[in-house]
Amino acid sequence: MSLFKKMMMLGVILALLAGAAAAYWATAPILDAGAPAREFDIEPGSSVSSAAGQIADAGVPLHPTLFLLLVRLSGKSAKIKAGHYELKPGTSPLKLLDQLVRGQFAQEALAIIEGWTFRQMRQAIADHPALKHDTVALSERELLEKIAPGYKAAEGLFFPDTYLFAKGASELQIYRQAHAQLIKRLNQAWEQRDLSLPYKSPYEALVMASIVEKETGTEADRSKIAAVFVNRLKRGMLLQTDPTVIYGMGDQYKGNIRKRDLETDTPYNTYTRAGLPPTPIALPGAAALAAAFKPAQTDALFFVSRGDGSSEFSSNLSDHNRAVNKYQR
Repeated sequence: MSLFKKMMMLGVILALLAGAAAAYWATAPILDAGAPAREFDIEPGSSVSSAAGQIADAGVPLHPTLFLLLVRLSGKSAKIKAGHYELKPGTSPLKLLDQLVRGQFAQEALAIIEGWTFRQMRQAIADHPALKHDTVALSERELLEKIAPGYKAAEGLFFPDTYLFAKGASELQIYRQAHAQLIKRLNQAWEQRDLSLPYKSPYEALVMASIVEKETGTEADRSKIAAVFVNRLKRGMLLQTDPTVIYGMGDQYKGNIRKRDLETDTPYNTYTRAGLPPTPIALPGAAALAAAFKPAQTDALFFVSRGDGSSEFSSNLSDHNRAVNKYQR
C-alpha cells in the first residue's frame, strides 16, 4: 500500500475517532449524578462566544470552545435566549443547547397564602429576592391602575396559589397572574351560581368568600359558616362577624377584640352596619369561594367556636345562647 493511501486511511480513521469523541462529548452529562445544580445568566445581546464564556465563568464545567463549535454546527447561533438558567445533573451539552434555544429558564416560586390580606401579599412580593421590585414605590391606587383599573380597592382581588416565574421577572407579573386567576374562578362560579343566593354581583360573592375564609376553623365547617351568613343576609339580619370588625380596626387591633370595638362604627363593623362590608377582608382560597357559592343546606343562623377549631351551629337564639354558655363562658 502506498504512503498516500496509508495517509488517507489514517485521516479517515482520525476523522471517525474525532467524530465519535465529539458525539460522546455532546451527549455525555456535564454534571455527574448527585452533583449540585449550577445556575448561570446569559446577558441580553450576548454573542455565542460570549454566552459560552458566561456559562464557563459561572462555574459550569463546560469547555467554551467546544460548546461554541457545537452551537455553530447546529445552526442555532441566533436562537439562544438571554435569561437566568439552571443546569441540572444529567444534562448534556446538546440538551443544554436545546434549553437555551427554548428559553427554559430557572424557575423561582412565590406562595400566596389563603387568608392573607393584600398588605401581607404585597410584603411577600416585595421581600422575594428573585423578583424585579418595580412596584414598591407605587401606591395601591397606582398599582391597581396597572392591574385592575375597574376596582377601587385591591383587597381580595388576587388568588392564593404558588406562582412560578423566571429570576428577575417583574412584580407586576405575579400581580397580574394572581388577579387573572381570581377573576377567572370568580366568573366561572358566578355563571353557575344558584340564583337564590343574595349576591347582586360577583364582587359581593367575593366579599362573602373572604369572610368565610377568615371565620373558618376547620374545613368541615366552611360551607355551614357560609350558610349562616347567607341565611342572615336573606333575612336582613346583621352579619355580626368579628373578622370584619378587626379588619376595620386596622393597626388599632392588638390581638384582642373588646366590647367597645364591636360598638365602634366603621364601614367594616357588621355589628353596627347591615349587609356585607364594602370590600373583601382577605384573599379567599378556592374552598372559601366554593362555600360562598354553594353553602350548606341548613337553617342555621348562629355559630360559636367550641375552642378546638370547630363550631357549634344553631337555628335559634335560645340554642345559640346555650352553646355560648357551654363553650365560651
